[in-house]
Amino acid sequence: MSATVKFLLVDDLPENLLSLEALLRRDGLELLKAKSGDEALELLLDHDVALALIDVQMPGLSGFELAELIRGNERTRRIPIIFVTAGSHSSERRFQGYGAGAVDFIQKPIEPDVLRSKTDVFLELYRQRQQLAEQRDVLREQAEALRLADRRKDEFLAILAHELRNPLAALHGGLAMLLRQPDGPKAERIGGLMQGQMAHLVRLVDDLLDVSRITQGKIELRLAPFDLRDAVAAAVEMARPAVEAKHHAISVSMPHSAVAIVADQVRLTQCVANLLNNAAKYTPERGSISVCVEERDDTVDIRVTDDGLGLTPEASSSIFRLFAQVDAHLQHARGGLGIGLSLVKQLVELHGGSVSAASDGPGKGAAFTISLPNRQSGPAAAPESRSET
Repeated sequence: MSATVKFLLVDDLPENLLSLEALLRRDGLELLKAKSGDEALELLLDHDVALALIDVQMPGLSGFELAELIRGNERTRRIPIIFVTAGSHSSERRFQGYGAGAVDFIQKPIEPDVLRSKTDVFLELYRQRQQLAEQRDVLREQAEALRLADRRKDEFLAILAHELRNPLAALHGGLAMLLRQPDGPKAERIGGLMQGQMAHLVRLVDDLLDVSRITQGKIELRLAPFDLRDAVAAAVEMARPAVEAKHHAISVSMPHSAVAIVADQVRLTQCVANLLNNAAKYTPERGSISVCVEERDDTVDIRVTDDGLGLTPEASSSIFRLFAQVDAHLQHARGGLGIGLSLVKQLVELHGGSVSAASDGPGKGAAFTISLPNRQSGPAAAPESRSET
């Protein structure tokens, strides 16, 4: 439905205003009435109008003087003006009216069909201008989005090239050393390093493939009932090497009873592991990480909390965007494309859930919460928890 269009009616006689209002009244048109030039100027301070119908002969400010004031203001100078006049005027008088900014004259007594026909033109022109302005704004937003996407693409390619180059260089150097010394403990150590670099490459490629599948709508969830505690425990084990590498303490709190849920167990395990790896990466050495599973009436929440670098309010809302990374955290990223948290968000949303981040600010840690629909059959689990460190 079109937005309301406004006409300004100016006449010192109330009966003339009522007559104009009766002739012009229709859906989608608001009629603003003023009994003097001063009242008209006050209304124009608060309203954008598509057309002003002004009586020429008024006490105080005449119609011509009011029109000149309207034309002299940058905000109102483009408002079309039709003068409503009683009797005929000389050519000189009409030229004065056009010089004051009139686009037309209407003679009294007013012919209803002539009035509607002339005003309809300006009503339609105003609506067309509104549509063009809206389209311009949309195009501007789209252009800005494309510019931002292009910049992110360039940043992503630069990061990707860097992330691929480092492990490939290590693999190339390790292979050269193995060819020179194929046996012995040194070769075994080099082989282990190469295996770690290869695992990193595989993880990068897997993340990129997952993003591609989700974007193209080709990823399929394998929904089945299972105990959510099993997925969380598996995720903790997957993330344990990253946690132990920085000597973090990790605690896990879950209900004693089974947390029955219908979901893709592998994908949820991947989501929780990504959050744990993220917490380990951005928490200084010997930090604390906790995982908590809570059942509510409508949802099951998995919360991963750390005492790491923390987030600004802006970063908390943008960190789940694809390829998004916090500038202040880049030195801690150590091999990341800004994909992990975006994958978590997309996979959780495919399950009908949501993920959010909260932080009290930089240096004060962060908490990431996955909320999933509580699709368990049977009563809710007991509120008791089991913990391990």
